[in-house]
Amino acid sequence: MKYSGDVIVESLRDKSIIEELPIVSTRVEKVTADHKTPWLEQWTLHTVEIEEHDAEDIARKLSQALDTDYWYADFKNDTTHYVVFPEKVFIIDRKSPEEYKPVVSHGVALGIPRHQLNFSPEISYWERPED
Repeated sequence: MKYSGDVIVESLRDKSIIEELPIVSTRVEKVTADHKTPWLEQWTLHTVEIEEHDAEDIARKLSQALDTDYWYADFKNDTTHYVVFPEKVFIIDRKSPEEYKPVVSHGVALGIPRHQLNFSPEISYWERPED
């Protein structure tokens, strides 16, 4: 079962990881105040689909490629959710929502706005701006 998720190009310290990602689509968002990244003009989001047997390797590589602080990437399937921070990977059983609590705490500690950690079932979906 494939995993699906988004990787923000601007979040990457080492952009060479993009060459290893199976990108299925790309969209660009203009940065607004809600993005909390005023040093950027846009976010370039690649939607990726990752084979199950590649998930752990890609998560590890992404954790090394992400810029420190403020960023994460995630991908999931029906049963498992990978949430990747710089130097740390959480693997969540999606049937156990309580497993998201330490993930959210870690993200907030890195300076990620809580509303952007809406992968957690306890956080409302972030209504992203439309162009």
